[in-house]
Amino acid sequence: MKLTDLAHAGRSPTLPLTLALPAGELTVQQWLRVLPGQRYVGKAQWQGRDVLAKLLVGTKAERHFQRERRGARLLAEQGMTTPALLAEGLAEGQGGWLLFDYLAGGESLAQAWHEVKRQPMLSDAQQDVLGAALGAIAQLHTKGLWQSDLHLDNLLRHEGKLHLIDGGAVQAQTPGQPLGRDKVLANLGVFFAQLPASLEPHIEELLVHYLLVNGEHALPLEVLLREVANVRRWRLRDYLSKLGRDCSLFSVKRGLNQLRVVRREDEPLLHELLAAPDMAVEAGHALKLGGSSTVALVEQGGRQLVVKRYNIKGLAHWLRRCWRPSRAWHSWLEGNRLAFFDIATPQPLAILELRWMGLRRRSYLITEYSAGEDIVTHFRPYLSSSPPEAELSALDQLFASLLRERISHGDMKGTNLLWEQGRWSLIDLDAAQQHGSNASFPRAYAKDRARLLRNWPIDSALYRLLDERLPRL
Repeated sequence: MKLTDLAHAGRSPTLPLTLALPAGELTVQQWLRVLPGQRYVGKAQWQGRDVLAKLLVGTKAERHFQRERRGARLLAEQGMTTPALLAEGLAEGQGGWLLFDYLAGGESLAQAWHEVKRQPMLSDAQQDVLGAALGAIAQLHTKGLWQSDLHLDNLLRHEGKLHLIDGGAVQAQTPGQPLGRDKVLANLGVFFAQLPASLEPHIEELLVHYLLVNGEHALPLEVLLREVANVRRWRLRDYLSKLGRDCSLFSVKRGLNQLRVVRREDEPLLHELLAAPDMAVEAGHALKLGGSSTVALVEQGGRQLVVKRYNIKGLAHWLRRCWRPSRAWHSWLEGNRLAFFDIATPQPLAILELRWMGLRRRSYLITEYSAGEDIVTHFRPYLSSSPPEAELSALDQLFASLLRERISHGDMKGTNLLWEQGRWSLIDLDAAQQHGSNASFPRAYAKDRARLLRNWPIDSALYRLLDERLPRL
């Protein structure tokens, strides 16, 4: 195959794939990242060794190639620990290639963080991961460089060293001279905005790891927190805009007869279910049989899933609903919003809207199944005493997150709050919303708080304890 052929190979070119390059034959064995028609990154064999191959095709190939090469050279020239660039080339009208040393067995700091993020905030293990990241970022800044697409996946541990990868995102102010304060604050804002918001009270403490390597500037905490807030708002808008757009995260099929959105990694698993959702609902275990919705537990590919079908009760109901976003779409949006904010909820996997000439009919939401115990059942033994402190603290954290992000649930009855894997998880998000201002949120939050407390007798010790602990506005 030639590079020009790769430009039309779609999202999953068949492997193994052999390319004839002027630098020698390259055999791609595994795709690591694909942007169809533009960028293909994979593990490959070249001249008898493993390499990381970045293959750039399409109309933007030359621009992307120059950016990747410049970034890789900047890292190397400034003495950063980074994979060696072994070969490169650009063929006019075909595309470009960059072959890097492949770091076998390397672990990204994103993987390391995933293993420790559920620990108590700022545990020793978390400090180890975030401190290593901030030290590497500080070292980059001392050389006048920064990564515009800064995240933990771009820092790779290998044989005791931390490597900076992805030169395409590396930019320079004045190479070899410390980065200016404004650039430092903006770049650190990008870094901290991708971490859980519950870490914000600890940012000042974490900055010590950065300042030990780069003490060139004073870094006002208030200014940094504003940068973090700005980036976090942008990231949320960007993420929500992808929920109905065909991209690397989601597969989208849109037409006059249906809208289907599914997490791309789960598309093979859900293909059969989405082709016949009613059959899956009828064959599954009924969790709820209502007029407005039907909920069933189904098994697909060895995984337990929940399918929620939003019914149309008649012509009048259809006329009211057909032109508005479906309740499935609203739940899809809010489930992904909660996940973005690291608020526990069963992962939304797919949404299906059946349509007639573009007008909405039935709709379906598919999520992971949560086997957790609801809060009423879980707290029943403690009606006259106190639940374990860990479970109360988790409830404190949940409500702190809802307050911080101005999110109301809309139906905080006990069956919609489940205890699973050391966290309280919210389900049934039909009425959930994030409030754009403080005008409407206090009343909605007060209703959520009051509805949760109504799950227990007002004269019980548990009611009094929770009433005391749950924050008020």
